[in-house]
Formats: sequence, C-alpha cells, structure tokens
Amino acid sequence: MSRPIAIRRSGPDDGAAVTALPAATYPILMAPAYETATLSRALPLMVRANPVLLASGSFHVAGVPGQIVGCGGWTPERPGTGEVEPGLGHIRHFAVHPASGGCGIGRALFEACREQARARGVEAFECYASLNAEPFYRALGFTKLAPRDIAMGDGVQFPAVWMQCRL
Repeated sequence: MSRPIAIRRSGPDDGAAVTALPAATYPILMAPAYETATLSRALPLMVRANPVLLASGSFHVAGVPGQIVGCGGWTPERPGTGEVEPGLGHIRHFAVHPASGGCGIGRALFEACREQARARGVEAFECYASLNAEPFYRALGFTKLAPRDIAMGDGVQFPAVWMQCRL
C-alpha cells in the first residue's frame, strides 16, 4: 500500500530537495525530446532551485515524510523578464520523479497552483513547456501558442513550447 502524497507550500529549507528532484528527473524525461548537447548545456542552468521562488508562497512540493517527489508553482512575474500582466500567472519549475509519474501528482500540484492563483485574481496561466512536457500541459487544458527558444544564459537556447490555459 502506498503512502498518501501531501502537498504543501515550499520554504527555503526545501532548496536541496527541489534542486535534486529536477536533477534526477529532467535528464530522464527530456532525453527523448532533446539532443544530448542541448541537455548538457541547459540542465545545469535549469535544475537549481530558485530561493526567491521557494520563498514566494506560490511554489509547492509534494511528498511523503522525508521525501519530495514533486514540485511546481506559479508567479505573477513572467520568467526571464519579471513583467507582470494583470490577470496572468506563469507556471514555474514543475517536476515529478519518474518513479512517481502517472499517479496524479503533477495534476495535484497544478490544481493547488490554480486554486491559489484564482484566489489572487489570476484568470489564465502561461508556461514555457519543455518539448516532452507539452502533452502533460495539454491534458491540463493548456493550448499551444507558439514554439519558443528560451535564452537561458551562457549562450544557451532551449527549445520550448509557449502555452496558455484559462483558469
């Protein structure tokens, strides 16, 4: 019998676990969708937990006592620019460990974000989905707006899909 998964808001003490989760997850899940060279340059920039995001009150972790198996959140600020558009939120840094995939953890994290965002007047979410994550976001009600190359710093361009979902 599996233990129930609890979802809670993250805090600064979750930094190591939130870095470790994407570091273990992204290479496995992204490998079929990206060239090895792209991942080797992008992943070190993608997996680090953002302390501001962890302390934002809008980033969540899912897990059992002592183990985080999922994470994800949202912000009113657009990633990369900090731009704020009234009524619009941005999905951030979602990951679910492959061993826990398909159990509804990602959807539960999204629902926690949606509920919180609606309460703050957000009417729609946008995200920059990795190519492998597009089906996940589509299943949540997102539609594809356009392909995007995300500038990650250090000259790294990461192919993604710009998506939007009405809340």
